[in-house]
Amino acid sequence: MTCSPPPPTCIRESAPSSADCRFLQDGVAVQSSLLASVAHDHDQAVLQLEFRGGAVYHYFHVPHQIYQDLLQADSQGAYFNRHIRSVFRCARLGAQYVAPRPGSAVPR
Repeated sequence: MTCSPPPPTCIRESAPSSADCRFLQDGVAVQSSLLASVAHDHDQAVLQLEFRGGAVYHYFHVPHQIYQDLLQADSQGAYFNRHIRSVFRCARLGAQYVAPRPGSAVPR
């Protein structure tokens, strides 16, 4: 499995290896131009984000409150950019990396 995490600027703790990445089943669809669905594993403190382009990332050591705040945010994309993207270590899920189409948005 190839995981290509975006370069975080601030990492709270080290993340599990990419071999530990498993899709979470109970995702919640969200109304966002950036995100398609979100899920959280409370026991493992893993936040799963599916982006509109199809990429799925796991963010590690994410408190359940962050997940709840993300769901309640007026803009999930803005909340993600301010409170998750550069704060928590992440790994991309999926068998292989697919290069984005020219002009398409890529999660950073």
